[in-house]
Amino acid sequence: MWSRNGEKTGSISVQSHIDDDEQYIEFTYTRTDRETDEKQDFEYKIPLVTTPCYFGGFRYWFRCPWYANGVYCGRRVGVLYLGSKYFACRHCYDLTYESRKLSGWQKAFGRVISIPELDELKAKIKRKHYAGMMTKKYRKYLERNERAERAFMFTCSHLFTMRKPNIT
Repeated sequence: MWSRNGEKTGSISVQSHIDDDEQYIEFTYTRTDRETDEKQDFEYKIPLVTTPCYFGGFRYWFRCPWYANGVYCGRRVGVLYLGSKYFACRHCYDLTYESRKLSGWQKAFGRVISIPELDELKAKIKRKHYAGMMTKKYRKYLERNERAERAFMFTCSHLFTMRKPNIT
């Protein structure tokens, strides 16, 4: 069952079919449109392929069933994502990692954590030390706090070193 804010929005059934002739996963699900509350039923198969493992046996992979601009994707992937209506690979939905969206100097610090996120991390800390050592939660908080401070100091130093153009 799929839900949003405790309200049921759909259901899904997944069945695998493994024969000598064909191997596939069959998805059967119902989705409810957020704006119109209209229910849509979907039922389709996603092919499976296998690759041999180094120490014997094999591994199953999904074959992406998506057609983008009339061209069949067919990538061998380990994970499929539910986009607007259908399951497809991350390439077809143009999904990317958050770190890829960072620009220039932000890459040096990674994702900069916000003050509310730092406060939330701090609130989760029950003990700073246990058996004479820092706890993992406290260490994580200190690392994120230090990264946020470095990013802030870097930003401030660049703002104050900017020069006004000479207009003569």
